[in-house]
Amino acid sequence: MTETLFARILREGRGFVRQRFDLSEDQGDFDEILQNVNKSTVFQGTNLYILIFSIIVASVGLNMNSTAVIIGAMLISPLLGPIIGIGFGVGIYDFDLIKKAYKNFVIAVVISVLASTLYFLITPISDAQSELLARTTPTIYDVFIAFFGGLAGVVANTRKDKFGTVIPGVAIATALMPPLCTAGFGLATGNLYYFFGAFYLFFINSVFISLATFLVVRFLKFPAKEFVDKARERKVHRYIWVLVILTLTPSIYFGYGIVSRSVFERNANAFITNELNFPKTYIMSKHLEFGGKENLLRVIVLGEFVEEDLIAFAEGKLQNYGLQNSRLEIQQGINAKENAVDLNYLKTSVLEDFYKNAEGQLKTQEEKIKFLERELGTYKQSLSTTKEMKEELMALDDGIKEFSINRSILAQTNVTEMDTVFLVYLHYKEGRAPLNKTKLERWLRARLKSEDVRLIYNQ
Repeated sequence: MTETLFARILREGRGFVRQRFDLSEDQGDFDEILQNVNKSTVFQGTNLYILIFSIIVASVGLNMNSTAVIIGAMLISPLLGPIIGIGFGVGIYDFDLIKKAYKNFVIAVVISVLASTLYFLITPISDAQSELLARTTPTIYDVFIAFFGGLAGVVANTRKDKFGTVIPGVAIATALMPPLCTAGFGLATGNLYYFFGAFYLFFINSVFISLATFLVVRFLKFPAKEFVDKARERKVHRYIWVLVILTLTPSIYFGYGIVSRSVFERNANAFITNELNFPKTYIMSKHLEFGGKENLLRVIVLGEFVEEDLIAFAEGKLQNYGLQNSRLEIQQGINAKENAVDLNYLKTSVLEDFYKNAEGQLKTQEEKIKFLERELGTYKQSLSTTKEMKEELMALDDGIKEFSINRSILAQTNVTEMDTVFLVYLHYKEGRAPLNKTKLERWLRARLKSEDVRLIYNQ
């Protein structure tokens, strides 16, 4: 009896999970999906113009250090089309779709880089802003965002009713446009570090979006392209897998490098926080270098001089943080007896920290300004509403001498949550009383478009 009950619960549980995660119910027609994918991979006419315009907008946003402008550029960019087309083609063994998607992908990338390079060649502002610098070094989080964003985008593309917010959201999250613009900035300024770093980020994003597309296509069991000639079918399959391996091999290598870098930076930051907290000193800045024969942790310390034995003791703990192949370099500046830090390097570090702090303060001030603007807007709206309702209230009840209408916080003693209500104060002329309280309350709720209205009478 117990086993039967357990088996039934298990069966019902599996059925519940299967029903909740079933993607077949609202799945679109395969031919229609394939047609849409084919159409979105082509860059000519409208798509090409939109691509160029969105690249210029994104470049301006990076140049102005404006997050809002960059997001706007990503929303209008059609760059996801050929990337999804490649993964879709691999999933259904459609070599023609893969070739077309690859061709248009290369065209899109070349045009994007050329357009952004041309913009940064003619713009008078050539400084690398923080939004631009953020696109020069990929992290493990970029890989996760590209992969799971790609999954969301492909699932949405295979539905009968396309999710209006999903595709734009994927375009924003996976951030394909800014790295290409940054690559153009690198070419325009002759900075190959920016160019290769940004292109590296774009390549990683593109590969993992295509990989996510391939996995979803195989999971949904879309029909593979059929060939009359089986020998040709095997040949095409072989070509596809060779292409997949050639594409994935460098991405796996780069992905491993990204993970290693992320682990190094996490361990290095933990080491600096825990082991370099010397008495009466302040860590002004830190610089981490990953790669080569050994990694580097360069730390600038201000305050009292730190003796060599303390530094050596801290350095001996590097291996406890998985930093065996790392070298610690501590430079002491103000109030140091010796080993004074290079003044140019110190100046650069101070300026970098000042810039970061100033940027943080500006964001905080912007948030405060927005809050005050909202409060001012609420006050103006309340003032406007009071003026408009004055004549109407007098027409309803001429015994009112003065009144006040405000949005107030309502706190109840028996619950923790708070709510807001319209608090209406009515002061009646001497000897007068409300003509019809029920009618007045009903009118106020209709006029204020809220059921949360509280009346206070003063007779």
